[in-house]
Amino acid sequence: MPDSPAATVEAPRAVTQHGDNPHHARRWLILVMIGLAQLMVVLDATIVNIALPSAQADLGFSNDARQWVVTAYALAFGSLLLIGGRVGDIFGRKYAFLIGLAGFAVVSAVGGAANSIEMLLVARAAQGVFGALLAPAALSLLTTTFTDPKERGRAFGIFGAIAGGGAAVGLLLGGVLTEYLDWRWCMFVNIVFAVIAFVGSYLLLRHEPVLGDRPKIDIPGTLTSTAGLFAVVYGFANKESHDWSSASVWGFLLAGVVLLAVFVRIQVTSSHPLLPMRVVLDRDRGGAYASVFLLGIGMFAIFLFLTFYLQQNLQFTPIESGVAFMPMVATLMISATTATAVLLPRFGARPLVPTGMVIGAAGLFWLSQITLTSTYSNGVLLPLMVLGIGIGLAMAPAMNVATLGVDPHDAGVASATVNTAQQIGGSIGTALLSTFAAEAATSFLAGKQPTPQLMADAAIHSYTTAFTWAAAIFLVGAVVSGALLRSGAPNMEGAAPAVHM
Repeated sequence: MPDSPAATVEAPRAVTQHGDNPHHARRWLILVMIGLAQLMVVLDATIVNIALPSAQADLGFSNDARQWVVTAYALAFGSLLLIGGRVGDIFGRKYAFLIGLAGFAVVSAVGGAANSIEMLLVARAAQGVFGALLAPAALSLLTTTFTDPKERGRAFGIFGAIAGGGAAVGLLLGGVLTEYLDWRWCMFVNIVFAVIAFVGSYLLLRHEPVLGDRPKIDIPGTLTSTAGLFAVVYGFANKESHDWSSASVWGFLLAGVVLLAVFVRIQVTSSHPLLPMRVVLDRDRGGAYASVFLLGIGMFAIFLFLTFYLQQNLQFTPIESGVAFMPMVATLMISATTATAVLLPRFGARPLVPTGMVIGAAGLFWLSQITLTSTYSNGVLLPLMVLGIGIGLAMAPAMNVATLGVDPHDAGVASATVNTAQQIGGSIGTALLSTFAAEAATSFLAGKQPTPQLMADAAIHSYTTAFTWAAAIFLVGAVVSGALLRSGAPNMEGAAPAVHM
């Protein structure tokens, strides 16, 4: 319920007149292009996972190198998002978007044609670089294209559904391409997405004029944020193959924390900060960033450990595993679009995001009840659908609020902060939950004679432990978002106005 009558004032139909927004007549076509680009970036985090065994057999690289095919993308993407968002603010979101698309297509072609692991790793890292330019530009373009409150809600619902369900789509697409074509098509398929989005965006978008008061590049902030985020992601990535006591884990994590602390200090004192503190210290936006971060941690348990369960215990093929996630994607899309188009303008984010996280936690707790005798229909399907409802209810409103009310010159970096929160959350979630799962399996087997039955039981125990921890993280997210987000419908008068182009 609203805290005060002021919070219930009905938002205007649009922040500016539609005539001031040259994108208004083409807004839904622009959304299609933005959605294609976002889907490409999100699914690329998982589509390669399915193809890794085939790529390893083809190129002949080691199991240790296999991890870095995934990690190289995450490192570049996660560490460069903030500067990628600022580049869009300075030089124009259209140009940043188009360069990101074109670059992503080129390096995907290089990756698909790779004849060595080194060539593949370079291509994956380059995908992360261009993704870091592309993803913030996509979200900030969405922010400045949709200024009508109701239409903004629908647009962000669709965008939030893509952000939440794109990883599951990647698993399905990766399975189809690997089984019926070749692992290389998990890279080549990006060219199709990128070319369609590039041509459509080039024709539909207009470029912002260069303004005299545009922000400048914050060199010290760029260096400390990039190095700090790199160290954090690298440290958690190393945790998958090293103990917490390893210097390659705690050393990089400590360095990352110190560098990010220095970055914050620089931002407070800089006259042209990379990430203005006004963006993150707003109570609603801060709550939204925290929510997306915690959602990112918990969501990875779903895709990672449930994929293991489906393929190793239920003997699903990669394609069947991808199809198994589609009910979650369907409920997520319905929940996300309903939340932002219908519920958010009326009730605000405060009741929606915590409720979504509680529902997501309930789905994860339900999923943690699977056993060796469970089937997809009686142990997985309904919990997955509940999870979709919860994630959609939380993710889409959080992403909407995270970019609401920012100055147009800050739209790119505000959008980058959303992506950074999700990416860093995912990296942390993968490491933490993998650790909890491995420790649970080791503890389960301690002092017992290994048998096939016992090993299978230990695997199930590791999955359910990960789901339980992920549920607990969602509950923490419910408390944090409930404490930070303001009550009442959002004041759309503070939304970023349409940019004159």
